[in-house]
Amino acid sequence: MKVKNSVLGLILLVCITTFSSCAPNGYESNEAGFFSGIWHGFIIAFSIIGKLFGADIGIYAEHNTGFFYWLGFIFGIGGFGGGGSAARR
Repeated sequence: MKVKNSVLGLILLVCITTFSSCAPNGYESNEAGFFSGIWHGFIIAFSIIGKLFGADIGIYAEHNTGFFYWLGFIFGIGGFGGGGSAARR
């Protein structure tokens, strides 16, 4: 049981590190579009965790295309949280 918990903890740590390393940092040379917005919305929880530990991670790409980035960002947040599928009937 202890080994299983240790392995799960290690997997969680690797996932958090991997996802937070892809977070936007505001120094991008290309504009972030719709699909970048989806990705940034999906990894927002990992970005926030990294931010809490003092990493220089942006939550939202500063150099974006505007409405379509925002729309993708909202879709990404909804996809991470399960969208409406978690709602009670």
